[in-house]
Amino acid sequence: MKEVVRSSDPRIAALIARQAAQSADGDQIGLGRIRALLDRLGRPQDSLPPVLHVAGTNGKGSTCAFLRAALEAAGKRVHVFTSPHLVRYNERIRIAGTLIDDVELGGRMAAVLDANEEIGASLFEVNVAVAFLAFRDTPADACILEVGLGGRLDATNVIERPLVCGIASLGLDHQQFLGRNMVGVAREKAGIAKPAVPLVTQLYPPDIAAAVAGIAGSVGAPVEARGSSWTASLRHGAINYRDREGMLKLPTPRLAGKHQAMNAALAVAMLRHQSTIAVPPPALTAAMGWAQWPARLQQLTAGPMFDMLPRGSELWVDGGHNPAAARLIADHARRHWQDGKRLVLVFASLASKDAAGTLRPFRGLAQEVLTLGIDGHDCRSPEALEQLAETMGCTARAKVGLADAMAALRQPARVLVFGSLYLAGELLTLNGPLPE
Repeated sequence: MKEVVRSSDPRIAALIARQAAQSADGDQIGLGRIRALLDRLGRPQDSLPPVLHVAGTNGKGSTCAFLRAALEAAGKRVHVFTSPHLVRYNERIRIAGTLIDDVELGGRMAAVLDANEEIGASLFEVNVAVAFLAFRDTPADACILEVGLGGRLDATNVIERPLVCGIASLGLDHQQFLGRNMVGVAREKAGIAKPAVPLVTQLYPPDIAAAVAGIAGSVGAPVEARGSSWTASLRHGAINYRDREGMLKLPTPRLAGKHQAMNAALAVAMLRHQSTIAVPPPALTAAMGWAQWPARLQQLTAGPMFDMLPRGSELWVDGGHNPAAARLIADHARRHWQDGKRLVLVFASLASKDAAGTLRPFRGLAQEVLTLGIDGHDCRSPEALEQLAETMGCTARAKVGLADAMAALRQPARVLVFGSLYLAGELLTLNGPLPE
């Protein structure tokens, strides 16, 4: 899938433009180009530290954040590859705990693009190659890879022998590539399964679980599913986790939402279903408070956009952009935002996303919806989203940007910026804090 990516660094911006001129077909997914590119670069994927590979529709990035926090709490050096970024392109590649700097990113990317001249790999595939080169050349104890899209044909799936694989929550997204059938989506995500490598999963409906198990079984991957191999529940302010090794009682994560507790539990299960890297229970406990993942029910308490709101307001941001994510956020709002403060949704949606399905969970919950476009992206117009919200019985107003939306509020409110990672990134750019 062709990414719309910019960088404020002139050298990185020029390299992104160079890749765009090389790309043969940005909307084609598959492993042929990335394999050819990595072959030219000396197969860096064969020299990585033990890999933890994470797929899913929602929650895979947060799961990666919990994995990183637990491993680092255990004293390990950890590489991390995630996507997309919110503000800076560098956010995608973390080398032994530190975001790649502009000098190394530029040098690595130029080398990859030199090898890419006749291959025409996509920007995401170039990202993966850059990360693998950087990870190969810096010692670390573990490497966390987040799947970009799907699983079976995702560029990260060139890893032949990961340490453990995980699948977070599943839902419909990227339907133009993964299909509109949940069973088919599940099979694509399960395509990261590898022979004799544990595949740790969340709890799914029977037909979805059967689809995942079928793919795993076809390659000889043992499935370690929540509800059978391990269990987790949130009770009395703690995560109660149990597997064949015993029970753990963990504090609730700093990241807000019941869904984040289950993402944390998936990370714990992944770490406890492998035996190569020792992660003691105190490190798992510490990870609940250490893990950070920007724009996931993140509250902003200062900054230029926050200062534009009426006194007594709150400002929250979440990058959720599909109906499954919206249901989780709406459920959190109903459970925890019960103080009577008005909820105002600042909403935008890419044209390729299910805007109606993403708005619907907020019907009767949000007192007002302020609709925006997303600059530089193929998005639904603010006017179209305003009309959509009104058909659902919501009071709605189309606005021209985030500053216009903030300035439009005259009474204290709980403001939730939602619907797009690009919109979340724009808010963090304008308001801070920037992801570190």
